[in-house]
Amino acid sequence: SSAAWTSNIALSSLAELGLPGRGCCLVLGFMYKEKYRRMTEGQASSFTQQPQDQVVIAGQPVTLLCAIPEYNGIVLWIKDGLALGVGRDLSSYPRYLVVGDHLSGEHHLKILRADLQDDAVYECQAIQAAIRSRPARLTVLVPPDDPVIMGGPIISLRAGDPLNLTCHADNAKPAASIIWMRRGEVINGATYSKTLLRDGKRESIMSTLFIAPSDIENGESIICRATNKAIPSGKETSVTIDIQHPPLVNLSVEPQPVLEDNTVKFHCSAKANPAVTQYRWAKKGQVIKEASGDFYETIVDHTFFFEPVSCEVTNALGSTNISRTVDVYFGPRMATEPQSLLVDLGSDAVFNCAWTGNPSLTIVWMKRGSGVVLSNENKLTLKSVRQEDAGKYVCRAVVPRVGAGEREVTLTVNGPPIISSTQTQHALHGQKGQIKCFIRSTPPPDRIAWSWKENVLESGTSGRYTVETVSTDEGVISTLTISNIVRADFQTIYNCTAWNSFGSDTEIIRLKEQESVPMAVIIGVAVGAGVAFLVLMATIVAFCCARSQRNTGKLKEGWWLHEKASNQEGEELDCLEHLRPPGRRGASRRCSLLGRHMGWMLGYQALCVCARKPGCFSFHFSPS
Repeated sequence: SSAAWTSNIALSSLAELGLPGRGCCLVLGFMYKEKYRRMTEGQASSFTQQPQDQVVIAGQPVTLLCAIPEYNGIVLWIKDGLALGVGRDLSSYPRYLVVGDHLSGEHHLKILRADLQDDAVYECQAIQAAIRSRPARLTVLVPPDDPVIMGGPIISLRAGDPLNLTCHADNAKPAASIIWMRRGEVINGATYSKTLLRDGKRESIMSTLFIAPSDIENGESIICRATNKAIPSGKETSVTIDIQHPPLVNLSVEPQPVLEDNTVKFHCSAKANPAVTQYRWAKKGQVIKEASGDFYETIVDHTFFFEPVSCEVTNALGSTNISRTVDVYFGPRMATEPQSLLVDLGSDAVFNCAWTGNPSLTIVWMKRGSGVVLSNENKLTLKSVRQEDAGKYVCRAVVPRVGAGEREVTLTVNGPPIISSTQTQHALHGQKGQIKCFIRSTPPPDRIAWSWKENVLESGTSGRYTVETVSTDEGVISTLTISNIVRADFQTIYNCTAWNSFGSDTEIIRLKEQESVPMAVIIGVAVGAGVAFLVLMATIVAFCCARSQRNTGKLKEGWWLHEKASNQEGEELDCLEHLRPPGRRGASRRCSLLGRHMGWMLGYQALCVCARKPGCFSFHFSPS
């Protein structure tokens, strides 16, 4: 049986080597002869070294050992049942060499650069000795190709979208393992799939990773690392996350607050990915053509307080628009103009007056000539008006430290005429005399009549009597002129009566004789009064200035320095205000511009005000 096995091995091996049949017979004959010789001599050959199972990484060298001392016959290396060559001649396999000391029986198989095709079972056979080694498995490990993240190296996605990453590592033996990493930590939750290649040995692997939008940061790096036994340290690749979004815009205004007619600068700072392509500025929806970059500089007026300035920033993904108003300080501006009213006696009168201003303003309603505040609201309501309520009303608005403004309206009350005349009037005997009747009437009087004794005269002339009527802004003046006054005229009662659609009024007037005064007396009185007036004025001025010198920085008792004000031309005024003691109506206010008297706004006073600078004073007098 031993002979049969040896014969079969030899025949098959030699046949595979392509040896001719005659050569086979010669070799077999030699083999049998050599075996017989050794057996008869008691010297059977045996392996001192046999190939062992080994694992090698593709590309590295590997040696399979085979040593048969004192054997000088043919040695064959068998790979997966096929002979590689006869003896030490392996010329058909350039990467294979038989190495070792031949004389010592060393027939080691060295593979210079292991390849996947070397992954097989190997045997070392001694033909003449009819022995073979144990089979040895050579396992060739193949590292994966460099991993690839699809879509890399930069993954762009829109803000708010989830991130799906796919990484594959191909052609590995065994199949690679993939892990995902970020900021040095492993990311869990990936899915995997493997594919066996056509050679039946290598595999490819694919991994998919899902990341929620809330867990994604722009600019961060995500790593895919592939490892197997051939490359424990692994191979890796990475992608950078590029989160794209429409512009994120912030609009700032400096300085704030700012006085009207001063310069401000709008700055429109934007973060955008991809980059900003356009800035567009507008005010109240109207495009500002002169502004194009990320800032806009302009002089502001009161409209900037109400009308926002907007900045629209655009990139490839869209546009973002943001707007802001400016905290502009400006004096009162009329929003609702008050209207004069004509109402009937006993009805209500309602005035409306609206102002805008910044900072918050104060509104005051007063009747012209009176210091009584009637309302601090936009609306002034006068209940059940009387005829004495007729007159001028002022709606005044004040923005502290900025400015003031006012509007005047007229209240006219429909009612019966009101006659206001002096009940005793004077005339000289023998001269022409006049009796005047002053009538206030809305609507105007339909009829005015004078009556005395049995006489009635509405207009024109009758004997010594003439009636003339004149209309003025304040009312109607009816004058009864008497020529060549006689004593009996001073004993007569004169009746002035006026009518309109609401009723009538009557005034009884008496005429009293006026005594004549010599001209010398008149002149003397006039001169004395003038001298006294000048002395009085000089005394008041000296008193005021003396107090000013002694009390630098103080004002006369009863007067207080009011806040800055401005006139209708926008000029700044220094104002002094005097509040009257309880029981007296009204208050006084005086404003001056560069030392010039600007006039009384309310009330009547005799006033001496000494300026806080020594040697400077002003004086004003108005009859009470």
